[in-house]
Amino acid sequence: MFLTARQESLPRFDVHAVGESKNIRIRPLDVTNAEEREAIIAEAERDWGGIDFLINNAGISYRAVVEHVEEQERLAQMDVNFRSPMELIRLVLPGMRAKRGGRIVTVSSVGGMMAMPTMAAYSASKFALEGAHEALWYEVRPWGIRVSLVQPGFIHSDGFQKVRYTPKSGRSEHELADPYHEHYVNMAPFIAKVMKSSRATPESVAEVVLKTMGRKRPPLRVPATFDARGFSLLRRILPRNTYHWLLYKMLPRVDTWGPSSSRVSLPPPPDDKP
Repeated sequence: MFLTARQESLPRFDVHAVGESKNIRIRPLDVTNAEEREAIIAEAERDWGGIDFLINNAGISYRAVVEHVEEQERLAQMDVNFRSPMELIRLVLPGMRAKRGGRIVTVSSVGGMMAMPTMAAYSASKFALEGAHEALWYEVRPWGIRVSLVQPGFIHSDGFQKVRYTPKSGRSEHELADPYHEHYVNMAPFIAKVMKSSRATPESVAEVVLKTMGRKRPPLRVPATFDARGFSLLRRILPRNTYHWLLYKMLPRVDTWGPSSSRVSLPPPPDDKP
C-alpha cells in the first residue's frame, strides 16, 4: 500500500499509529503537483509492478455564489477535485490495461448529483468528475478495469469548518448591504447543523470504499450515506421541475434572499408536461 498526504499532513499517520512496513509506504503527495504524482506511480511500477487499486479522495470546497468566483478560485477548485484525480487515473491506466484488471474508486459527493446555492464551483468540479468517470467506465471495461464513484452526502465531521471563501464571498458574508449576504448567513449555519446531526462519519464512508473495492462487480455509483440515497431516489421519481421547486422551498429562510420585492411566497411548481 502507498499511503499519501500533503507534506504538512504526514504527521497525522503517526497520530493514528500508522507507520511504514514491508508492505506499506508513506509518501508525500500534493495531488496538484505533477512531479509528485509521477514519482509515486514510477516507484509503484518499479518496485511492485504498478497500481492495482487507486483511491482518489483528495478534495477542497469553496463557498461562493457564481458571481463571487473568479478564474483563480475556479481553477484551484477544479485542479484538486477534477484535474488531479483524472491525471492520477491516466498514469495508472497503462499498467492496469497491461494486467487486464484494476480498480479505480473515486470519492465524489452528493454535490456531483445535485447543486446547492453558494457551492457552484464545488458542484461543477464534482459534476465534471462524475461525467469523466461515466465515460471511463465504458472505455476501460474491455480490460476488466472496474470504475466506481462513492457518493457521500452530509458527514458528521468538521469539514464545514474547512470550506474556503473567495475574497468576494468572504466580504459578502460580513456586509449586510451585499446582495448575497443572506445567502451566506443562512446557508453556512444550515450546512453546519445538518452535518453535526448526520449519523454518517468519515469512518463509515471509508467502510463503503472498502466494500466497493471488494465487490466482484461494483456499480459505477455508490451512495455512501442515507441522504445520498434519498436524494438519488428523489431525482429518479420526481419530475425535474417539481424536484427543483421542492429543494428551493427547503432552503433556509429563502424568503429573505435577494431584494425585498422578491420576498414573496414561492409559486407552485410549473407544469412538467410538455
